[in-house]
Amino acid sequence: MPKFAANVSLLFSEVPLPERFAAARAAGFEAVECWWPFAAPDPDTAEVDTFLRALESAGVRLVGLNLFAGDMPGGERGILSHPDRADELARNLPVVRAIAAATGCDRVNALYGHRLPGVPADVQDAAAERALRRAADTLGEVGVTVLVEPLTRGENGTYPLATLDDAAAVARRAGSGVGVLFDAYHLHNNGADVVADIARVGAAVGHVQVADAPGRGEPGSGTIDYPAFFRALDASGYAGWVGCEYRPTGPDHLTWLDSLR
Repeated sequence: MPKFAANVSLLFSEVPLPERFAAARAAGFEAVECWWPFAAPDPDTAEVDTFLRALESAGVRLVGLNLFAGDMPGGERGILSHPDRADELARNLPVVRAIAAATGCDRVNALYGHRLPGVPADVQDAAAERALRRAADTLGEVGVTVLVEPLTRGENGTYPLATLDDAAAVARRAGSGVGVLFDAYHLHNNGADVVADIARVGAAVGHVQVADAPGRGEPGSGTIDYPAFFRALDASGYAGWVGCEYRPTGPDHLTWLDSLR
């Protein structure tokens, strides 16, 4: 059976973030992942210490973290491709590196950023390539792979990466230490056959996340054939964690895991 990590940016949201790690452990998860958990790219030491203490106290392992991605609640989806925001990335990377070194987290998701009006696409792509290379060089020193993720068209503004090929092309241009994040929800929404695709590329992807569609609920709440998906994932040779990055549809949202045990 795959190894499942709770995405505490979406799961256990009835309690404050520092308490969600313990809630995840109580629910049976040994590992967690989360989006960037601070408002600023460079939070103060006290904020980071509180985050690390909550992880340690709960006894869970951090296996995935996002880089600072701008104002996510306000609709932003990353800053890598924004030429005028390189300073924010420069301030963010030392903090991410310190968290990764303290926790052993070895997967960091780098959201690409929206297309900007009046800025040529090739200028943005060059900025993203430089940013990814800088992130990979900085975080690679502590064993981190930086990930590039396609997102659902129509739900994420002018975000330009929608397919595995889109993300793989960006990762190739950026070079070593950069991989692809396979989010079954987003890829399915964009027309992919996620069962066939994970069977084909599972061993090569850097991280996997799951949610059902439509609705982004737990597996089994929508139309994706998750029993087939998990069988294909097992057979593919993928050895990493699977992030449960969904919005629960009700209090029994974890019962789908019982069917896999």
